[in-house]
Amino acid sequence: MLDLIVRNATLSDGRQGLDIGVAEGRIQVVEARLAAVAGREIDAEGQLVTPPFVDAHFHLDAALSYGLPRVNQSGTLLEGIALWGELKPLLTQEALVERAMAYCDWAVARGLLAIRSHVDVCDPRLLAVEALLHVKERVRPYLDLQLVAFPQDGVLRSAGALDNLVRALDMGVDVVGGIPHFERTMAEGAESVRILCELAAERGLPVDMHCDESDDPHSRHVETLAYHAQRLGLQGRVAGSHLTSMHSMDSYYVSKLLPLMAEAGLAAIANPLINITLQGRHDSYPKRRGMTRVPELLAAGVPVAFGHDCVMDPWYGLGSADMLEVAAMGLHVAQMTSQEAMRECFAAVTTTAARVIGLPDYGLAPGCRADFVVLQACDPVDAVRRRATRLAVVRGGQVIATTPAATTALHLSGRPGAVDFSPPRPGGA
Repeated sequence: MLDLIVRNATLSDGRQGLDIGVAEGRIQVVEARLAAVAGREIDAEGQLVTPPFVDAHFHLDAALSYGLPRVNQSGTLLEGIALWGELKPLLTQEALVERAMAYCDWAVARGLLAIRSHVDVCDPRLLAVEALLHVKERVRPYLDLQLVAFPQDGVLRSAGALDNLVRALDMGVDVVGGIPHFERTMAEGAESVRILCELAAERGLPVDMHCDESDDPHSRHVETLAYHAQRLGLQGRVAGSHLTSMHSMDSYYVSKLLPLMAEAGLAAIANPLINITLQGRHDSYPKRRGMTRVPELLAAGVPVAFGHDCVMDPWYGLGSADMLEVAAMGLHVAQMTSQEAMRECFAAVTTTAARVIGLPDYGLAPGCRADFVVLQACDPVDAVRRRATRLAVVRGGQVIATTPAATTALHLSGRPGAVDFSPPRPGGA
């Protein structure tokens, strides 16, 4: 006997009418018309069932702090960084935990069950590190929280930041972070990449650096990151986040850079909502789009994940933990409107993101952990288009969140009934 069966599911690869059987927290079988019984059954009614959403880049220590101690009046990246510097001395561990736990509730409701969060280590008290390590243990039963030791003010530029980063890793932080473009000089930025990659290699840890988050076409630290990843044998364990300078680089240089990144096994993490908001602020018109070259990276064989980056914090006063909103923005900004490209954007917040952050046992195949979401959509493109309702969220075979299907009743003369936002069936005129 199985613990759970989801009947009549449509999967992201287009297969329809499948039943998913779950026992002991794992997917046991995926087949049509499964002849078995279970303690609980869910009829998906032909709707899309997908592995959970994954946020490959976030700042949970700052989430939901909007307005503290004041609002970012300019809405710019630099004022946001300055504002975070004002807020840090006022932080308490209790408030950090409370806001982070509230955001994790939002995430679960949206089917977001894995988050890689950068945590600032430039405060010698390491309050945020302690708080998020505590949150990580509290949410472990229902959400995978990965932490990156992030020297927000520069690992060389900020006094004691490197020692703080090492202390954070000793405390149990999972990933080595950095921000080379924020160091005092290009040379110090390159040196910070070397130091941090060697530290990761010594400890057997992944690397995820804020890299070239700038409109400056000469900010090229990702080249250095690729060099050290290959030199130290870190292929497949290194990600460059943001990479926004790439949208301003000369295309000839990019034609050299992309193969270097692919050879080094680098992954790229774009943050569409925030990149399009914070970059290009010095431009009049025409304005640069502000996001890295996603289609070109994919064509070169570099996996690209998307992150939400910020939700209601000093940098961004919006957001609700909806990774479909992130995918939709990425799709539009990168002009990825072919059928294949739109599915790539859905993968950037699901399967590709899971691969980039090294999430184990992820997927909808026998043996995978029974984590998945039933969406009010017929396929991934429809899910992005509608920001599909999460009808059910399942973690380890247990239903942990449900949302009623979105319906709207019309009260129009001669046209009563409900609005159906499903796409027309193929073959219609």
